[in-house]
Amino acid sequence: MIVLAQQAVSSDRKEACCGFSMSLRRADAAARNMSGILKRPNNLSSQELRKRFLDFFRGKGHLILPSASLIPRGDKTLLLTGAGMVPFKPYFLGTEVPPSTRISTCQRCLRTADIDNVGKTARHCTFFEMLGNFSFGDYFKDQAIPWAWEFVTQGLGFDPGDLWVTIYLDDDEAFEIWNKVVGVPAHKIVRLGKDTNFWEIGVGPCGPCSEIFVDRGPEHGCGKSDCGVECDCDRFMEIWNLVFIQFRKDEEGNYHLLEKKSIDTGMGLERVSAILQGVETVFETDLFEPVIASIAKVSGKKYGEKEIWDRSFRVITDHMRGVTFLVSDGVVPSNEGRGYVLRRLLRRAVRHGRLIGIDKPFLAMVAEAVMDTMGSAYPELTERHDHILRVIEAEESRFMETLEQGTSLLNGLLQGLKANGEDSLPGADAFRLYDTYGFPYELTEEICHEAGLSVDHKGFLRLMNEQRERARAARQTAGYLGDMTSSAEKLAGVETQFIGYDVLTTESEILKIFGKDEDTEVLNEGEVGQALLDRTPFYAESGGQVADEGVIEGPNGVAMVKGVHRIGGAILHEVAVEKGSLSTGDLVTAHVDRERRLSTARNHTSTHLLHSALRKVLGEHVFQSGSLVAPDRLRFDFSSSDTPDKGQLSAIEDAVNEMIMSDLPVETFETSLEDARKMGAMALFGEKYGDRVRVVRISDVSLELCGGTHLMRTGQIGIFKILGATSIAAGVKRIDAVTGPYALAYVRDLEAALEGAASQMKSTYSELPSRVALLLEHQKELEKEIASLRSHFLKEKADRLVQDAENINGVRVLVGRVEGLKADELRTLGDLIRDRLGSGVLVIGSRVDGHAGFIAMASKDLTSKGVNAGEIVRTAARAAGGGGGGKPEIAEAGARNVELLDAALDAARIAIQKQLGSFLQ
Repeated sequence: MIVLAQQAVSSDRKEACCGFSMSLRRADAAARNMSGILKRPNNLSSQELRKRFLDFFRGKGHLILPSASLIPRGDKTLLLTGAGMVPFKPYFLGTEVPPSTRISTCQRCLRTADIDNVGKTARHCTFFEMLGNFSFGDYFKDQAIPWAWEFVTQGLGFDPGDLWVTIYLDDDEAFEIWNKVVGVPAHKIVRLGKDTNFWEIGVGPCGPCSEIFVDRGPEHGCGKSDCGVECDCDRFMEIWNLVFIQFRKDEEGNYHLLEKKSIDTGMGLERVSAILQGVETVFETDLFEPVIASIAKVSGKKYGEKEIWDRSFRVITDHMRGVTFLVSDGVVPSNEGRGYVLRRLLRRAVRHGRLIGIDKPFLAMVAEAVMDTMGSAYPELTERHDHILRVIEAEESRFMETLEQGTSLLNGLLQGLKANGEDSLPGADAFRLYDTYGFPYELTEEICHEAGLSVDHKGFLRLMNEQRERARAARQTAGYLGDMTSSAEKLAGVETQFIGYDVLTTESEILKIFGKDEDTEVLNEGEVGQALLDRTPFYAESGGQVADEGVIEGPNGVAMVKGVHRIGGAILHEVAVEKGSLSTGDLVTAHVDRERRLSTARNHTSTHLLHSALRKVLGEHVFQSGSLVAPDRLRFDFSSSDTPDKGQLSAIEDAVNEMIMSDLPVETFETSLEDARKMGAMALFGEKYGDRVRVVRISDVSLELCGGTHLMRTGQIGIFKILGATSIAAGVKRIDAVTGPYALAYVRDLEAALEGAASQMKSTYSELPSRVALLLEHQKELEKEIASLRSHFLKEKADRLVQDAENINGVRVLVGRVEGLKADELRTLGDLIRDRLGSGVLVIGSRVDGHAGFIAMASKDLTSKGVNAGEIVRTAARAAGGGGGGKPEIAEAGARNVELLDAALDAARIAIQKQLGSFLQ
């Protein structure tokens, strides 16, 4: 065991080392800049940079893979793909065998940790592309470091004099390679601490890292004498990070040297492009320029004229790159998870649009520019062009409504503050507007200042920081490779053979048992745990299809299988032992519940038919964006701007049933991903596919990539019935349906309901609609009669109450109570009394449904002298434990303590007397 020495270098030595290197850096920079600033290697386009990087590592024996989705595949520990290594977690953990021990990619990534810095610096982005090369137990530092230097200096033409290197404090091995093999001068190799140059979060694989920085020259710096690679200014820009995964951290915090070491590297495409193209910021590269130009066109502002405008240009550009790719990968706006990230980015873009004078929808046009710029590198953007625009347009429109709603809510709060003589909006209110309603804080500040009020900024920040801490704590429960690390390590190298496509029963061996105490040898009757088999017919939950259920029978006991899931190549069975025991090493028989599997297969095959029918009826723009396939129902989410109407749903249902009655053959086969695409096979949004894929073909009506279980022929479905269609997000709709015996049961339930209704109406099925229509017509007549009687009652009540009006200081005042009036009726009664009362003040209280309601009114001649109905009704409500308010002329309130209704009315009378006495004095 090797225990990593975190404090290998004492703080004194560290300070001395850093101080010495800083002085050498200053001397080196001064000498170099006597002859001019950083020598630009070339004006390489971003497209050429991608190609040159991947070609370089292809030449070093790497398999080149396409970018994975921003949605991590089969990984519940991560919200989004935030680094180039994320798609390869199973390979680093050893739970899956990589297609090659050397892989290189250009991976799209999205991180929001630095969102507040976007637009302020030359380099910060939420969405970015990471060029990376990876080794899974193959080469290590001795090859990774020289290759990085070779590509940067020879492949890209950087002058070695402009480059600096950082390493971890005690990583002498990396120092020797950089210094002795590569030839980097010792004074340009900077040793940094664990906070910047050691990659780890929690338990699992980790290791030191080494970075390459480019000195862009003092004109880009902060001007401080000790400016160096540690400085946060824009002079020294990190372009490449090499992570040396050589340790495994255990639960006690000890570091164990790995037998097979790995490499995880990353080079930021945007940063390197900025330097190669000789521009000040990443936003002036060919990746961003067309997008910024589209914003300039719609705003009428020019980029580069004012820094405050430029920041908004940069925020919109960055955020819309992220929004466009998130939607392309199947994310839809929502208030949680990935959908919340998407919504937040889009709404910040709208907010910054307002700051540069854009007060109309414009984001779709910006997204068009993103797709035009990035479409050649990411063809899926072009394929999903229409869907992307629909989702963005719908969400932007919805946010415009949110802005109106938020402005109305804020104005209401401000009125209340002014009425109470307060001059500052509480931080909690500003945070609620931001967090609950998505109302931008900057806009809250702007409106408050226009109204002459301030905002409790410290209170708002405190609540924001508390939210961030909760999010950070949630993130840090995951390790460098996610919180699946512990389980994954125990299953490293284990492969369960899945044979469930062909058989539903098989003989197996229990390889491992997991119980309450993690590793155990046995599960006894009444206990629950997980069983790992060497082969299984049980389908693990995946691709929207729920897991199989069934029974595992062994020589000493029987267990029910209640769930199945996959970790890497291992398939774990959630078991509950009903009799005897299960033990590691037992030879068992695994039985899948046949009827449940068949019902699930009916629904899965039906989703493919439904997808085909949707595209036929609604148009080719429809794509699947998610699904649930269970034994008793199916749920299908798809891209569409409009929810299908009744006629369209009938046409879709008819099309599916026609394909069922045609008894079409269902064929499954494996092929290469490239060949499947050539065939026109459709893939699921956000899913990552390997080089070999499984294809499901249903005659000539459907061809999709799918790993689920299916029928042999469509006729086995029996019947398909749509339950309904709903909208679940902007541009995404959902259809719920049932098939087979569940559809038959649904129809029979409908028949039973109709039969019951017909019996109640003393009619037949066919007569039921006309009888219901007559009943509704009669109900309308009765409601009109009741309304007329109620109106007459209220008029009589108003006449009687006005007779009880008293004279206070020469003003007619009516304070009274009634029984059983709801809020709208109370308002009507108040209007009637006011018309009869003329100049005066009235307060009426009513008890209904266990609550007390109040209405207060004052004539305009009295409000001009200071009488305020809002303050009067508020006083009354408080006396009964309630609250309310309104305008000086009319106000309403409510209270729960109905027994205090009379006391509340007495309080109202006293409040009126005080107000009248005040202005008559």
